[in-house]
Parts: sequence; C-alpha cells; structure tokens
Amino acid sequence: MRGRFARAARLAALLVLAGTVQAAPVHASEVAHPFTVLGTPDRRDVVTWGASADRTGDAVADRSYRLVVHTSVGGGDLRIRLSNAFGDRPVTFDSVYAGLRRDGAELVHGSNRPLTFSGARSVVVPAGGVALSDPLPGRLPAATDLVISIHTPDAAGPATGHWMAMQTSYATQGDHTAQESAGAWTETTGSWTYLDAVSVRPPTGTAAVVALGDSITDGWQSTSDLDRRWPDYLARRLSTAHTRVKGVANEGISGNKVLADGAGQSALNRLRRDVLSQPGVRTVFLFEGVNDIKAHTGVTAQDLIAGYREIAQRVHAAGKCVVASTVAPFKGWSEWDPAGEAVRQEVNTYLRGSGDFDAVTDFDHILRSPYDPERMLPFFDGGDHIHPNDKGMQAMADAVDLSRLDCAGRR
Repeated sequence: MRGRFARAARLAALLVLAGTVQAAPVHASEVAHPFTVLGTPDRRDVVTWGASADRTGDAVADRSYRLVVHTSVGGGDLRIRLSNAFGDRPVTFDSVYAGLRRDGAELVHGSNRPLTFSGARSVVVPAGGVALSDPLPGRLPAATDLVISIHTPDAAGPATGHWMAMQTSYATQGDHTAQESAGAWTETTGSWTYLDAVSVRPPTGTAAVVALGDSITDGWQSTSDLDRRWPDYLARRLSTAHTRVKGVANEGISGNKVLADGAGQSALNRLRRDVLSQPGVRTVFLFEGVNDIKAHTGVTAQDLIAGYREIAQRVHAAGKCVVASTVAPFKGWSEWDPAGEAVRQEVNTYLRGSGDFDAVTDFDHILRSPYDPERMLPFFDGGDHIHPNDKGMQAMADAVDLSRLDCAGRR
C-alpha cells in the first residue's frame, strides 16, 4: 500500500482555486475569533487527523518541522491544512512535503512528495487564517504514520500549533523538507507546529467524528508515541466496525474549558474553526467541563448546562449530530472539593437525561470506583486522579456505542 501511495504521489497535484470561504455560519460567540480559509474545500473529503490550534510560543525564521501524525480513515487525494490562527502577521510556507515514516525522522524511500497550494509550491497564510493544500493523488492507507515536513523562511511573532502532541516530531534550521533521510533532523519536539488537519477522499458515504475536549481527550497520562489516547482507541474500533463513521479527529486541548478562554479558546469560541470547519464530520463528541468546575471561579451547573446546550444547538444547526459524555470523577486532584463535586453531579444528571444530545456516553460510570464514586478506579488512574492511563483510555473508547455515532436521520 505504501508503494501505491508513493507511485501515485509522483503525479502532479490537482489545481484548486484559492479563495476566502466560510466553513460554517458565524455565531455571536465567535465573532471575535474570525478566520479565513485559503483553498476550496471539497465535500467529498473527510478529516483523517486533526489537532486543535493554540499559541505555541514565538515563531522562528528559516525553520523546518517534520511532523509525525497517525491517520484514522484511509483514502486518496491527501490534503493538509496549515494554520496561522494565532499569528499576528502573515506567515510564508515555501516548501511543504508529505511522506510516509519508516523510523524516527526517516521516511520510506520514494514516498516524500511536494504539496502545492493553488498550484504553487509556496503559500502566504494571513494572520488568523488557514490554508488548504491541493489534493495529492495517490492512496494514503488508514492507521499510517504520515509525515508532513514544512519550512517557514521568515516566520516571526506568535506561532500557531498544538503544544501537547504526545508524539515525537522533529525540527531543524534551514530547509530540509525534501530530504528523506533523518540526518538533518537532530532536534525533537513534542508539539505539532502550524499543521492542524489532514483529510483524504475515502469511499463515498464515509464520515468522521470529532472529539471536542480537554487534556483527557488530548491524551495526557497515556503513553507517548503509541497512539493510546481514547480517540485513538476509538479509531481502531471504528476501522473494523460496520459503520460509515471511520475518520477521527482529536480536538482536545489540555486545560480547555467549555465557557472561558485560557488554555486555548473555550469550546464555545473554537467550535467553528476546530470542529465544524473540518470536512466530512458527521458527529461531534463533546467531553469537557471538569476544568470549568475545578477552577473555583464560581461556575455553576446551570452555567455549564447553558454552554452544553449552546454547543448542541450549533452542531445541530450545522446538520451534524452531537454525542456528549458525563464528566469523569477527579477526587484526589488538588483542586477537588465538595462544592465542585456537587456541580459535577448536577451536570451529570442533566447530561444523562436532558435529551439535548443524540446520545450520551457515561464516562463517569466507566471510570469511577465502586467503593468511592467520587474517585477514579485506581486500575484506570494515570496517577494524578484526573487523567486515565492507557487502560482507562481504552475503557472509555470501548464504552462508546458506535451505532450512535452515525445519527443517520439527521442532516
């Protein structure tokens, strides 16, 4: 399969006209966070990998990044999305390649191929914008380590990316994007810089689910470099299941909240860019709220419920279904207290019975100890009493009713 991708990728990329498009209706809570898209989306595309954008420090000029990502659904006509969502000036990408990983920073021989943007080898992405590459002909297999190599000649100001990747990628000075060897890639990084989505064109009818969440969804306390976040386990289940939902995009941000900006923009403020703008999304899986509760900012259960309802309404207005999960136990974490626990219990009661969602997965029930329901079962505890370990992540994914991710009746 790698050979077919490599041979087909030698063909010239298809031309796509660039333009400013709107991925979904703008909601009042996102007016302060507009973004433009360079490139023309295709309704046949489906997201196979995603990572929510945030500020990742200061940009560095004449810098190359070799970013390792793991696909979910396979398909043809690979496209990537580069993000300058948090930049304060345009950023130029003058060399971008896609290849298959052999080991570390080394690529499979013959697989590294240049990507174009509206037919050009370089693209200038405005502040607040994203850019879609042209389709790269050839088939990209499912469950593959894809490597995107990018070079920024004059980057400055705030850089955009995803800082907690739980995946080793690579960096170097100068442009080494075309090289398939690992020789120049001597620096390692635990972040994905500028890249925020990859899509493919799978068989007709295939769709994706996007996990909208915080550090638990982001994978903290799972084993790095082994793809053991709960959305990864979910992708493995979907790959063999009789369902049209095959793609999985992980849009978790460590520390993220439903209601307030802080560790990334709030779920309300990033819903359009990180979730609804992704191609082929059938379902949004909402699993957030613990950071709102434990922050001791006076957030009430009714505040959170209003936020959940707004997300559900906006997802439904976009013609997609939304599955929610209960908030998991976190007694033993330093910020836990009885008042916050009372909010969590009230929120979970709402989530289980409100009817605002197309389905509900009870992660609280799966993860909690039968001896102390306010605390995570030690077998699933990653050690800090709030983040599950690999076994906990797998148990969460196993608890998802795959048949409820389709919502075939909703358009």
